[in-house]
Amino acid sequence: MTALLTIIVLVFILVAIWQMVKIFDLAQARNENLTSGVATDKDNRINGYLMMGFLAFIYIITIVCFVKWGDLPLLSNSASEHGPTIDNLMIVSLVIIFFVQTITQFLLHYFAFKYKGEKGKKALFFADNNKLEAIWTIIPVIVLAGLIIYGLSTWVNIMGVDETDDPMVVELYAQQFNWKARYGGEDNTLGKANVRLIDIDRANILGLDEADPNAQDDVITTELHLPVGKPVLFKMRSQDVLHSAYMPHFRAQMNCVPGMITQFGFTPTVTTADMRQTPEIVEKVQNINNIRVEKSKELIAKGEDALERYDFDYLLLCNKICGKSHYNMQMKIIVETQEEFDAWMKEQKEFKNSLVN
Repeated sequence: MTALLTIIVLVFILVAIWQMVKIFDLAQARNENLTSGVATDKDNRINGYLMMGFLAFIYIITIVCFVKWGDLPLLSNSASEHGPTIDNLMIVSLVIIFFVQTITQFLLHYFAFKYKGEKGKKALFFADNNKLEAIWTIIPVIVLAGLIIYGLSTWVNIMGVDETDDPMVVELYAQQFNWKARYGGEDNTLGKANVRLIDIDRANILGLDEADPNAQDDVITTELHLPVGKPVLFKMRSQDVLHSAYMPHFRAQMNCVPGMITQFGFTPTVTTADMRQTPEIVEKVQNINNIRVEKSKELIAKGEDALERYDFDYLLLCNKICGKSHYNMQMKIIVETQEEFDAWMKEQKEFKNSLVN
């Protein structure tokens, strides 16, 4: 990275020197011939064709990217109840942006070509044009207002967690550089907690209030298990710096702010096992494992261990740069049937039984 920045700085310095030399040459030339620095019809023609060539390049590279790397319909594999709504909002926004930029880029380059400078031609200036200004003001206002209203409506529907649905309450606890999940236990109520109560010697790693009855049956885990079809209400805390709980397949993200509790809720709709069987995930896993096989050959040649085979899992990631090991701050999420979840929960230790006396 340092080498890259050094090269970029050197390039900028060279460009600056080149520009200064050009300015100096033009200043010198002005003294010799006042018209030598003015573009000729030939110069303008070349620049006009270059503009059209660049327009063609933009369109060609866009089409190539769509065909070669485009993952139409752009977004897929959402695994939460509100996921398709988010995807639709994103696709509508992308389509509008693509349409507008295609039209405006064409007009920009075409007009630069059509009205290129020619000897004897004189530019015509409009002081104002009310009809034109009304058109380019009203259309963007209508489009943007539609997107904002659609977005706000979607946001309200997602954030309005209905607690009468008896959602399962889970705390996501962030600290540099790992996550912990805390379940409310049999009473589905999280006990009181404060970072000032953290007692590593007694294994009270999340600072639960040991005197609070609601904290006694809380369960702390390093994996996040969720029953499919069950609404989940997440309460989020941070021990140290600003983190962001990002669960991409569930289209969920919320900041974890030190000193306050934030929340987000969703209902998972696809189990981990079912998601692993979808064609997109099967293809993705196959591609990753092919890369790992090739990398392993190099490692084995050096006498090192081969890479393990990759298998798909949902992940909880940190989406705020929170420190030097931010990249590795993640936790596995397993979505399973209610029966599998209950069996897993029975194996977990309650808070009151996890303390060291």
